[in-house]
Amino acid sequence: MSTLFGGAAASSATSTTGDTSKDVEIPQAQLPTDSISDLSFSPTGDFLAVSSWDGSVRIYEVNASGASGKWMFQCQPAQGQPEHPLCVSWSKDGTRVAAGGDQGSIFYLDLRTAGDGGEVKVTHTWKPHSAGVKGIRWFQSGGKDFLASGSWDKTIKYWDFTSETPVAQLQCQERVYSMDVKDSLLVIATAERHIHIVNLNDPSKIYKTITSPLKWQTRVVSCFTDATGFAVGSIEGRCAIQYVEDKDTSLNFSFKCHRQQDPTSRDIAKVYSVNAISFHPQHGTFSTAGSDGTFHFWDKDAKHRLKGYPEVGGSITATGFNKDGNIFAYAVSYDWSKGYAANTPQYPIKLKLHPVVGDECKPRPGSKKR
Repeated sequence: MSTLFGGAAASSATSTTGDTSKDVEIPQAQLPTDSISDLSFSPTGDFLAVSSWDGSVRIYEVNASGASGKWMFQCQPAQGQPEHPLCVSWSKDGTRVAAGGDQGSIFYLDLRTAGDGGEVKVTHTWKPHSAGVKGIRWFQSGGKDFLASGSWDKTIKYWDFTSETPVAQLQCQERVYSMDVKDSLLVIATAERHIHIVNLNDPSKIYKTITSPLKWQTRVVSCFTDATGFAVGSIEGRCAIQYVEDKDTSLNFSFKCHRQQDPTSRDIAKVYSVNAISFHPQHGTFSTAGSDGTFHFWDKDAKHRLKGYPEVGGSITATGFNKDGNIFAYAVSYDWSKGYAANTPQYPIKLKLHPVVGDECKPRPGSKKR
């Protein structure tokens, strides 16, 4: 997709201020009508799935003009009220999409039977959780595809799609707020700052539980590219880098981000939630994005910020890199951090594609790639 963004200039090797002037915005007519809850790029092609509080999951095809809507489905169970999808994820072969609803349902679409495009019906839906599904991730084990769903009902359930009975289940200490998978590593962040680490070769057992190194509520966890650890983001404008094995604990650290200094006092700073963390698929560097409407690229091994980008006009609720790492997608919409009353009709809803060029996401010379 090197032609997607045409003549985007390579970023300066010395400047730490990034350029968003070449970012491509998805036309308003193709966007959801309410906040974007999650987004996910296909691991095999240039397709982007986006879930929204308007009850829809939209799948865009990224092409020479930016992106265009390809498929769309509503999260409507066979029985009961429509649900709002909170999370979305692709299968490893890029043929299926799953989304988790706010009332406990899972919605599954097999694109091989979805036709050429347009609005489609979900292939299958079932309601295995008694509360909202906040995390959903595909993984492979023994050559087979599985789906993990994490819920506010404090459980993780695993599915092989042969029945509506989970093949395994895991009891968490609290409600699931975020989860991520890389290879055989599953990381689950719950309420009360618990973080469960699971080896998916033994998925019904918790390998290790830690308390988040951050003092306030966890918003997001994201696994390293090499599956040796994960990053944690919280509501306090901090991010933590955490390794799985005890032998690597000396490499753990946390840092401040998504804060704005009060111009009237050096002792006061506005603190914003870290809503999204995404790792670059090739370089192992990562992004953070937050309620302050900014995103940044970081090199964890050098403990260095690579680029910081100007405010984009609203909170960033979800981010992701495409399979090649040359496109960074980010969603601008209300993140509910100030309650329902602040979600006005005037609040922007945007979906933008940022071309990753030059040294934007490359680790600093000498950094160990992870």
